[in-house]
Amino acid sequence: MGNYSDVREFLILGFSEFPELQFPLFTLFLFIYLMAVLGNLLIICIVCADRHLHTPMYFFLANLSIIDICSLTVTVPKLLAVLLTQNNAIPFSDCILQMYCYVICVATEFTLLAVMAYDRYVAICNPLRYTIIMNRRVCALLAAVSWIGGFIETLPQVIMVSHFSFCGSNEILHFFCDLTALTKLTCTETSAIELLNYTEGLIMDLTSFSLILTSYVCIILSILKTIHSAEGRRKAFSTCSSHLMVVFLFYTTLLCVYLRPSSVNNMDENKLVTVTFIFLIPLVNPLIYSIRNKDLKVALQKSFIRRLSLSVNKNKKEIALATQDNMSSRNEME
Repeated sequence: MGNYSDVREFLILGFSEFPELQFPLFTLFLFIYLMAVLGNLLIICIVCADRHLHTPMYFFLANLSIIDICSLTVTVPKLLAVLLTQNNAIPFSDCILQMYCYVICVATEFTLLAVMAYDRYVAICNPLRYTIIMNRRVCALLAAVSWIGGFIETLPQVIMVSHFSFCGSNEILHFFCDLTALTKLTCTETSAIELLNYTEGLIMDLTSFSLILTSYVCIILSILKTIHSAEGRRKAFSTCSSHLMVVFLFYTTLLCVYLRPSSVNNMDENKLVTVTFIFLIPLVNPLIYSIRNKDLKVALQKSFIRRLSLSVNKNKKEIALATQDNMSSRNEME
């Protein structure tokens, strides 16, 4: 049966193979983390503050920003603590919770990207009925399905991992409690969870990708059929280009790690790809949507001008009050 151990904690090795780079990596990852969180918070604040952005497209975009912040916050703070303090121990329960929360974010983003593609399909292919089809109730329902589906889809995997038996080393060759890294340490047969992972990938994630692909095929055909001017087509395609870029980046990085058999998984390669996925996507998403989206840029400019105007008016009032106080003091002295 082998020597099974009652694992109470794991050791996250992170990037311990580069001891001389621990502080530079800490500085780099902290900077990227702060920039990504601030960028996504800015998107959320602008969407909430500007009434013109209270539309389905920006509602789902705000949800995407929430997911990006959650996925970062679940994984990055522990990595930063490991890099700074070299305290790489994490309790078993915390490790399982971290893995669950991370996989929830990934699964939710799969569904949400499909929902955003459907929203663009309705907006372009059926514009006259867009406000009727994508009403507030439907948008709230689609967002709820995305989140609840993420919780339910990942629960069986987490339950199975929490009942694994671990033998020998408790060192995780990753920078967080990743599913593939934990399966490397277990003495339990992993064929069942691999089958479950592939089954869920084919049913849920492939379904989401198929919906995205179908939506954009219909969008392209509709644009080519109904819009004949080059300028009109350019504007129509520009409304979808940001989402397509995010989808491409999301799928190419994620599927490289999780849809490969464990026999060919290389943990060093997985770490590099996962770093790209966890750090780059939340950092790039706000940039893609803000740079290529006219409404967001206008809303950001209005917000900046409004705050600048408020600041100037406040300074004017303070100067006026100070001047009035000085004049009063002079009158009293006279």
